[in-house]
Amino acid sequence: MFEALGILPGSFWLAAVLLLGGALWALGQIRQGIGLPILAVLATIGAWYVGDVLYNDYANTHVQLFTPAVLYKAWLQVAWFLLVFLLLTPAIHGSLNQSLLYRPSQVCRLVENGGVAPLFQSRLNQLFRGVASVWLLLAAIALLRLRDQIIYYFFPYLGYVADPWAREQIGGGISALLSMAGYLQLFVAMFFGLVAALARNGAVRFLALLAVFLTWPNYLLGRTRNVMVAMALPGILAWVFVRLRTPWLIKIMALAGFFLMTNIWFAFILTNRTHGTIIGAAFRNEGTNLKESKQTRHEGLNMFEELCWISSLIDSGDYKPNYGERYFAELVNPVPRGLWPGKPFIGYDYAIARGQGFSAGDSGEMQGVTATVSTGMIGQGVVNFGTILGPAFAALLMSLWAALLARLDLRGQELGNLPLYVLGMVTTFNLGRDITFITLYTFVFGMALVWWIKRRQTPTEPMRRPPKKSGPAARRPNSQESQGAAT
Repeated sequence: MFEALGILPGSFWLAAVLLLGGALWALGQIRQGIGLPILAVLATIGAWYVGDVLYNDYANTHVQLFTPAVLYKAWLQVAWFLLVFLLLTPAIHGSLNQSLLYRPSQVCRLVENGGVAPLFQSRLNQLFRGVASVWLLLAAIALLRLRDQIIYYFFPYLGYVADPWAREQIGGGISALLSMAGYLQLFVAMFFGLVAALARNGAVRFLALLAVFLTWPNYLLGRTRNVMVAMALPGILAWVFVRLRTPWLIKIMALAGFFLMTNIWFAFILTNRTHGTIIGAAFRNEGTNLKESKQTRHEGLNMFEELCWISSLIDSGDYKPNYGERYFAELVNPVPRGLWPGKPFIGYDYAIARGQGFSAGDSGEMQGVTATVSTGMIGQGVVNFGTILGPAFAALLMSLWAALLARLDLRGQELGNLPLYVLGMVTTFNLGRDITFITLYTFVFGMALVWWIKRRQTPTEPMRRPPKKSGPAARRPNSQESQGAAT
């Protein structure tokens, strides 16, 4: 694994220094709210790009596929992304969240006090009631769509995973509504895990655990690994870092145990997802067993390789940057295809350049693609705006994302912000394959659901603003604000 370190170009080590230096700086900014989001982005780059080198045999894969010039340029693009991101993020955070900079990180407060603050627990229970009502509505719609197959929606281990929100790959009709329901269901399942981990009220916690029992199997026995991460990881992190009141060494060991189990299960899914249902393969012991799954290599952890392909295709003239067309396609993706039949497809031009296109008839003209290809967080910028402006634009987008997460943290005492923050942090890793609404929909619809729950709550007496003070005391929050922040 580490043999490749001796043949890596100097641009790799530049990227590694920026990655390590940025991480050390971000560690000192955790209590200011921006540190953890920066660390999440840096960890994403480390996993999808540096991890590609360590995991996928750089010497016998990348070095054999690409010229030294392409490899050098690709690592330079990674370093350029990191530099722009580390310079832009503090400036954007300071500008967009200027009125909140005096507040401490609410996530740090939550980890320190274990979530026992009465106001936090009250708002958690309040949000649970609203989310549970939405889930009951979704379950009723699922019953109407699945009818006698509804048993496999709640208990997929009895046969197969029943998906009431299934639709065609290219949407139309009510497919947009089905997609929305699917993303809402994912947010609801994620939130039930958070409540099960954090709730102190016995009845609420029991109901949340029951809801987890009814909603999680539908994802855990499916085939989409990134969806499983978005659904389960927030609750696991909340239990380890907030609910588990043990020394940090025990927390890290518990997290490592979860990671090991997840890795084994993902490998099992990877080797059995073509053998019918996952649970059926497990019971029949088809394809592989858990011992063999430990040695299975995960696919898709190759975003540096894809960045090299992009640079190579651009250098050869087989692909030209589309000057923002792909970002535009991502931006308008929320528009239902039923309302806009000509809505642009995401990534078709690059998929064709990578050999995924197919033609029909004798014309030889490309008619479609057999599969789209993830370009990676940095590569996506390159296919849009080229090798110089592209990584910088991708860094700008991730700086805005980090500032948004920091804002949710600093306003964590407000109803629903901390669950959204945890989901956003986990979603950051999935953005490593592409910055896309397809990954962010669960977060977006979760924000809409939280807004709706806030709107329907009984109004309470607004907090009185303290009288304005002059001098240094005016810049310090009063005791009421400090107590509110602790929740």
